[in-house]
Amino acid sequence: MRSDSPRRIAVSNPHGDVLHLTTPGSRASLKAGRVVVTKQREELASVPVERVVGLVVHGNVDVSSALLRELLWRGYSIVWCASSGRVVGSARSASSPNGIARVRQHVASESGHLELAREFVGAKVSNQATQLRRNARTDVTDPVRRMREIARSCSSTPDIPSLFGREGEAAAMYFKNFPALLSPDADPAFADLWPGRTGRGATDPLNVLLNYAYGLLLADTVRAIHACGLDPHAGFLHTATRNKPALALDLMEEFRAPIADSAVLGAINNGEIVVADLPQTLANRRLGEGARRTLTASYQRRVRQELTHPVFGYSVSWRRAIEIQARMVLGVLDGTAKRYTGIRTR
Repeated sequence: MRSDSPRRIAVSNPHGDVLHLTTPGSRASLKAGRVVVTKQREELASVPVERVVGLVVHGNVDVSSALLRELLWRGYSIVWCASSGRVVGSARSASSPNGIARVRQHVASESGHLELAREFVGAKVSNQATQLRRNARTDVTDPVRRMREIARSCSSTPDIPSLFGREGEAAAMYFKNFPALLSPDADPAFADLWPGRTGRGATDPLNVLLNYAYGLLLADTVRAIHACGLDPHAGFLHTATRNKPALALDLMEEFRAPIADSAVLGAINNGEIVVADLPQTLANRRLGEGARRTLTASYQRRVRQELTHPVFGYSVSWRRAIEIQARMVLGVLDGTAKRYTGIRTR
């Protein structure tokens, strides 16, 4: 191997699964070496604990202290989400690796790390452009061309505010054309009710689904950051001033379009979810239990799909790729990697 070749990165237990608990009123517990999920004495699921490498708890679901202790003892993370998908908290083992790198992370977060921030945004915009180019049913030549220009310009952007400006310009073009990514067989009400991109408090069905999928992606990103011993709250693009997991928000940017958006579009375009699955109550649009399970399953299928990592050249699942990217950030912080390279789809 040449001396300038990138150091190969391995991730923990690549064959395990992240278990999502989505049924309201259910309880997950540890029994005879298995994670057992029950509701009103009915067994809903049972999997060997050796297969579980992380736990995501959605809404009103109970988890036994024995199961929490076992997962933490094994070094795995637990993430709690609201029923809307918003991440509300997480737990990690007290025995966390790379303590010195975490100190360096906080120093770099305070002083700024423009190179990392540039790559997070550049990869995000590039992947949004690819999503439009591949799947739009209308002519998107001009916005895709402009988004490619923005992605390239990120490498020389002078500061973080300018990066946010470029990201905002690209996002406006991407989400203006987002309904063109829906198939002719999809429920037309998704496009008819689309007001443009809105985050928390969204009242249209498509934004509600996107927000939930972004919550799933954030949970996976928090878990990946925990796995390599970094702090999800000390970021380089986003700041921790609003008590949000800034590094997790940084790292998930390049995965929004190829993972979360793709999962939402897949579920809608395949007819798995229709607008009627998201009933409206007063001014709010609620994600029904069935739609929540369906979208979670679509997301799980997507993160299990494989790609060839652009730096290391081996085949990995999208979920493994998130942790590999987190470890690349770790490499930049501890000096074992020269630079961070985002994943750009083509």
